[in-house]
Amino acid sequence: MTTRTESEPTLMKNQTTVERKSEREVVVTRTINGPARIVFEAFTKPELFKKWWVPKSLGMTLLSCELDVRVGGGYRLVFSHPAAAEPMAFFGKYLEVVPPSRLVWSNDEAGEAGAVTTVTFEEKAGKTLLVLRDLYPSKEALDAGIGSTDGMGETLAQLDELVVSLGSAA
Repeated sequence: MTTRTESEPTLMKNQTTVERKSEREVVVTRTINGPARIVFEAFTKPELFKKWWVPKSLGMTLLSCELDVRVGGGYRLVFSHPAAAEPMAFFGKYLEVVPPSRLVWSNDEAGEAGAVTTVTFEEKAGKTLLVLRDLYPSKEALDAGIGSTDGMGETLAQLDELVVSLGSAA
C-alpha cells in the first residue's frame, strides 16, 4: 500500500516525497542543500525552528516554540490560525537525540493515537538526505492523522531556503 505525492521542485530542483509505506507508517524524504550539522540545528534550535516549520500558505502563526532537545526532554509548539477560536498545542518527548544524524520524538497531543516521529540526516557531498518517518500505533490513527503531512513540501522547502541562507552566511 503506497500512496505517493510530490511537491513542486524548488529553485534548487529538490522534491519532497510523501509515501504511505504501510497501514501505520508515512515517510517523507527530501534532499536539503546544506550539511547535516546545519539541518540538525534547524530542528533543534528554537530561533531557527521558528523560521521554517509552519507552511506560510496555511495562514498559521507559531506563537511559542519550546525545545528541550535531550533524551527525556520535551517540546511544545503553540499555533494560532484565524479560523480557530483557540490556539492549538503540539507536544511530546524526545526519545533519541544523536547529533547530527538522528532525532526521535513522541507526538503526545494525540494521546494513545499519537505517532512516533523519527528524522534522520544523512550527509553526502555537502547536502543532506532528510528522511522523516511517522509511525502510528494503528491504521485508524494514521488515517485520522494523514492530513498532517499535507504541508510538508512547503515546510521542507522553507527549511531548504533557511539552510542555504545559513550556509552562505557562514
